[in-house]
Amino acid sequence: MDQPIRVMVVDDHPLLREGIAAVLEGQPDMLLVGEAVDGREAMARFEVLRPDVTLMDLQMPDMNGIETIRAIRERWPEARIAILTTYRGDVRALHAIKAGAMGYLLKSTLRKELVEAIRLLAAGKRHFPPEIASELAAHLDSDGLTPREIEVLQCVALGKPNKVIASQLQISEDTIKGHLRSIMDKLGANNRTHAVAIGVQRGFVEL
Repeated sequence: MDQPIRVMVVDDHPLLREGIAAVLEGQPDMLLVGEAVDGREAMARFEVLRPDVTLMDLQMPDMNGIETIRAIRERWPEARIAILTTYRGDVRALHAIKAGAMGYLLKSTLRKELVEAIRLLAAGKRHFPPEIASELAAHLDSDGLTPREIEVLQCVALGKPNKVIASQLQISEDTIKGHLRSIMDKLGANNRTHAVAIGVQRGFVEL
């Protein structure tokens, strides 16, 4: 490429931004053109800078990465964005892809994959780690939770007993128990605590 790949980093942790900046400095074909700490700042910076590749944190205050990707891609469909995340959850990956992400980078493997991922995205290709791709393939159709099951699991994650969940969702306790049986069966969980742990890992619920 005659011109360097222009990169923007969106993350509310300065150490991560500095780490990425240090990696990019060592690449003659890449240039860090901007940084942002949240989704709204990312929108404003993207409009001015129009980077070739944007690296976007998943969890940020005010406006999360998935919402920001969706908003940017609606205005600039050609935007090439990769999610930065500490989570391997396939549900988060799926939401990011649906929002328009072309890449998914685990922060734990950034040092190894960052440069290659940026070059792939700049060339109009996608980058998804093999473990994320395999999880998506394994879970996409077989055991997705329904919106109601996710509601129930989120309530369980917050420590609410069945009686309180039933009252809050205006359904019977027996129905709650039925949802929990279905959730545990789909997730392969031994009990409700195990179901919450799996739900958090896979991105169905937030703690």
